[in-house]
Amino acid sequence: MQEEPFSRVIRVEAVPRDGRTVTIEANAAERRALAALLKLPSIESLRATFALARSGGGGLRASGSVKGELTQVCVVSLEPFSATVDEEVDVRFVPTADDGASRVARAESEFFSITDEDEPDPIVDGKIDLGAVAREFFVLGLDPYPRKPGATFESPEEPETIVSPFSALASRAEKKPG
Repeated sequence: MQEEPFSRVIRVEAVPRDGRTVTIEANAAERRALAALLKLPSIESLRATFALARSGGGGLRASGSVKGELTQVCVVSLEPFSATVDEEVDVRFVPTADDGASRVARAESEFFSITDEDEPDPIVDGKIDLGAVAREFFVLGLDPYPRKPGATFESPEEPETIVSPFSALASRAEKKPG
């Protein structure tokens, strides 16, 4: 199994009851690996700050932001240009059933309605990966059709109408009495 670039695993039990703030930053090797994975020319910086808060049933909430500077390729001119990502994060985590989760936490993870928040992510073996959360929100913040500022698409001129050599036969078939 391939290891994901930019992983920062923390133990949920290490988060104090009154919560804590965690800031993570991708190093040069992690940014290169993530850029290669995402087929980007480069990622100059990737930083995430999370406010971690404990919740009932052994759960955890991570809220904050993911910010990044990167180079993308314009879909119009195919030229590289600088871009930024600035995404807000709010993710809930609950223990999995095999992690000794409380009945309330299991119910919360199994049942939710469309009007609720996103389904909570699992706490696996008492741990969560804030790097994976940062990667996910960084990718969500990327423009899927990046356009360099000032780049304009100019539609090609319509080609002259070419008369088909079979157009005479088509008009002849229309005149034929039925």
